[in-house]
Amino acid sequence: MTSTARLVEVHRLAVAGRDAAVARDVGDRVGRVWLVRSRFADVIRLAEQTLTLGEDADALYHLGWGRRATGSPVDALAAYDRALGLYRASRNRGSESATLSNIGNVHAGLGDRQRALDYYGQALLIVREVGDRAGEATTLNNIGQAYNGLGDRQQALDYYGQALPIRREVGDRAGEAATLNNIGLVQHGLGDRQRALDYYGQALPILREVGNRVGEATTLNNIGSVYDSAGDQQQALDYYRQALPILCEIGDRASEAVTRFNLALTHRQLGDLDRAVAELELVVELDRQVGHPDLEADTAMLELLRREQAGS
Repeated sequence: MTSTARLVEVHRLAVAGRDAAVARDVGDRVGRVWLVRSRFADVIRLAEQTLTLGEDADALYHLGWGRRATGSPVDALAAYDRALGLYRASRNRGSESATLSNIGNVHAGLGDRQRALDYYGQALLIVREVGDRAGEATTLNNIGQAYNGLGDRQQALDYYGQALPIRREVGDRAGEAATLNNIGLVQHGLGDRQRALDYYGQALPILREVGNRVGEATTLNNIGSVYDSAGDQQQALDYYRQALPILCEIGDRASEAVTRFNLALTHRQLGDLDRAVAELELVVELDRQVGHPDLEADTAMLELLRREQAGS
């Protein structure tokens, strides 16, 4: 039995025996390992078991992360808000800043990037105050993402440029890969496909090395998007197909829907309407499951494809 498996058994016994202190300590340790490995469904179950013994900031933080990663942003915000109050009450400034950053991530994912920037700004003040270099790099990276989402690519590159050397300085390999991936996104947005592929190519082996399955799938999708925009649909299809099983494995239904949508459009461009319709039918079903705002648009696209299919 591995050390992690032993800790899981200790956690189970602690929950059964109503030993909150042991359950919280062990649950936090296991949760951190599983978050790095993208085992989000397991993280959610573990956190929920810990929370049967009462409120716990770390369990709520892990629950928020797991909920966001599996496409439930509203539930993620609820968990993060509860964690934030507990961290502030205990004056845990480091965890407070991390939670603020993650709340910002949820708002950014919901499209409210100005609100995200507000949370990131609060987090940045704290990490600099306490000298948390790794946290500073993460927050700078998040600010860069928000600016890129707002269309301000030069601002985004500036913040990524601040984050990358810090991440290398502190040895944050997963963070380094995330920032490289984000720079690739900006370069693609600026029309420099080859430079984008270069950054993605640096990020992908690091993500595989550290076992970051979410980041790996994201990067594979991004590479697919570059080839798609360059008119190489077969290459795009290959990368989307590599990303899809990873997203299904980790339970990220929202990202699965995006990848299937990309597959549907690529199959359509290649003239395979049957596969395009089949993928888009799954997209619509996933949209319904996660309450995605694009449900109406995706349903309309599906009807158009069905008409094309019937007329072919």
